[in-house]
Amino acid sequence: VSWLTNMTVTPNPRRGYVLGLFAYCIWGLFPLYFKTLDGIPAQEVIVHRILWSALFSSGLLLVWRHRGWWQELYQHPKRFLVLAISGTLIASNWLIYIWSVHNDRMVEASLGYYINPLVNVLLAMLFLRERLRRLQWVAIALAATGVGLQVWSFGAVPWISLALACSFGLYGLIRKQAPVAALPGLTVETWMLAPVALGWLWFNPQAISMQTEFLGSGQMLWLAAAGPVTLLPLLCFNEAAKNLPYASLAFLQYITPTLLLLLAVLMFNEPFSAQSLVFFGFIWAGLAVYSWDAIRILKRSQQALKKK
Repeated sequence: VSWLTNMTVTPNPRRGYVLGLFAYCIWGLFPLYFKTLDGIPAQEVIVHRILWSALFSSGLLLVWRHRGWWQELYQHPKRFLVLAISGTLIASNWLIYIWSVHNDRMVEASLGYYINPLVNVLLAMLFLRERLRRLQWVAIALAATGVGLQVWSFGAVPWISLALACSFGLYGLIRKQAPVAALPGLTVETWMLAPVALGWLWFNPQAISMQTEFLGSGQMLWLAAAGPVTLLPLLCFNEAAKNLPYASLAFLQYITPTLLLLLAVLMFNEPFSAQSLVFFGFIWAGLAVYSWDAIRILKRSQQALKKK
């Protein structure tokens, strides 16, 4: 479990790709989980998601003792502000995503996560000074064309898509640069949001989860499962972000919206026109080019290490 609980000293691209793939696949299948909570308002689901994530992450810290993390944070109080900002961003992302699932707007949500890698690449170039190879530029051009055509076809600003893309892009950038290990960072993020969540329950005694008959029900158990369901892919994502260039991590992101789109169209019967299929084809082509280039570079680096 050391890759989940300890900070990585030397970047490990192979580990980063494995953890990134796992995180994005789990996120892509999230609608299957959140559809079971359809009768509960999105804001109430978020409240429980925060609280159960805080409890579950604290339990993990007790089991996987991460020595010195609190003292390190205490000696650098500015990091609490950074984690408060990143926690607010991820909670906002959760709320918009769950609302879109509950209101049959999953195709728009998938577009948001297709836009997100482009946001990530832009942030990487602006703030991390990462430079792209020629094939990576080709991949970005293809993906940007597809996203641009899809946005144009909407005929209006797709606020769900843009909000999801920007909130998660900024969250990833902050967590990549925050000098806090994955599990302690997530624990502090959720505990800083816990008073807000408890306050919401206090001022909303009529909430479904506050009723006596709700306790012990099947949906209560599904809400409690929000802790491990939320934390496992986030832990993997945060660790992957420390082992990969941010631009590479950006294009693994396409796994989530592809799974999300397939669920929306094939399982939940959301509308998806032939025109949209062509637009998304540009995005998938960009993903294929970028993935091939990433695999090619990874093999080269492995061969160079073997020669040494």
